Amino acid sequence: MDFPALTDTLMSPLCRLVLTMGVGMLLAGLIESLHWTRFAARLALPLARMGYLREAAGASFSLAFFSPAAANALLADAYAAGTLSRRELVFANLFNSSPAFLVHLPTVFSMAFAFLGSKAYMYVGLTFAAAISRTICTVIAGRCLLPRPARTLSDGVATGSQKRHWRQTVKDTLTRCKKRIFKVLVVTIPVYCVFFALQQAGCFALLEKWLAGHAGMLSFLNPHAISIIAISLAAESGAAMSAAASLSAGGSLADHEVITALLAGNIIAAPMRALRHQFPSYAGMFSPGLALYLVLVNQLCRAASLIAVTALYYWHTA
Repeated sequence: MDFPALTDTLMSPLCRLVLTMGVGMLLAGLIESLHWTRFAARLALPLARMGYLREAAGASFSLAFFSPAAANALLADAYAAGTLSRRELVFANLFNSSPAFLVHLPTVFSMAFAFLGSKAYMYVGLTFAAAISRTICTVIAGRCLLPRPARTLSDGVATGSQKRHWRQTVKDTLTRCKKRIFKVLVVTIPVYCVFFALQQAGCFALLEKWLAGHAGMLSFLNPHAISIIAISLAAESGAAMSAAASLSAGGSLADHEVITALLAGNIIAAPMRALRHQFPSYAGMFSPGLALYLVLVNQLCRAASLIAVTALYYWHTA
C-alpha cells in the first residue's frame, strides 16, 4: 500500500479517533474539576433514579448528548475511583444508547435520505426506536438488578457553584487526564493498527464472506434483499443504501423489503464494525479485557433490540 493510500485509510482515521478521545477526556476532566457532575446528573435525574443508577451514570448520560467519548471518559474515571462497580459500569454504558445515537443522527439521516428518500424516515426511525428501547430496558433491568444507591442524586447541594480559579482548574484537569491520554497513545494506536492490519490481510473479509454464505436464516427475505445484506458486510452502510436505492428504483424490492434488508444488514454487520472502530476507542479508556466485555455486551443488546424492532416491522408489513 502506497503512502497516500495509507494516509487516507489508516493515519487520517486514527488521528481523528485519537483527537476525539483526547478532547473527550479533557472535557470530562474539566467537568470533574469544576464539580459539575452533579449538575449534569440532575438533567437525567428521573431516569437515573428509576434505574438505581449513580450520579456518574446520570452525568455521563447528559454528557453523551454532546460527546460520547467524554461520556465514556467520565465513566472510566468513576470506575477507576471505585464509585462505580463493574456491573454499574455496564448498565451506565448501556444507559447512554439514546444520546449516543442522537449525536450521529444528523449524519445518519442525511446519508439515508440522500439514497432512500422518504424511506429514510422509517429506517432511521426504527433504529432510533431500538436505541430508545435499550435505554428503557436498561432502566428496568437496573431497578431489578442493581442495589439502590445509599445516597440519591437529589441528596445534597450541587457543588458546581463553588468558585474555582481557572488556572488551578486547568492544572487539575491536565493532571487528571495525563495518564489517560498517555494510555490512549500506547494502547489505542497499537490496537487500531492491529485491527487495520487484520483488515488488510483479509481476515475480516473472510469472516464476512463466511457470514454471508451462512445466511440461511434470512431465507424468508426476497432473494434480492440478500445482496443488500452481503454488501452491508463487505462495505460501509453507504454502499448498502446505494444498492438498496438501485433495487428499489428498478422495482425489484418493495419499500418495506428495502427497509427490512437494511435493518438485517445493520444487525449482522455491526459486530464487525464495532471490533474495528469501537474497541480501539474503548481500549484507550478501560483495560483491554473490560473494553472487550463492554463492546460485546453493548453489541449483544444492540442486536437484540434491532432484531425485536425488525421482527415487529416485518410482521406488520408482511
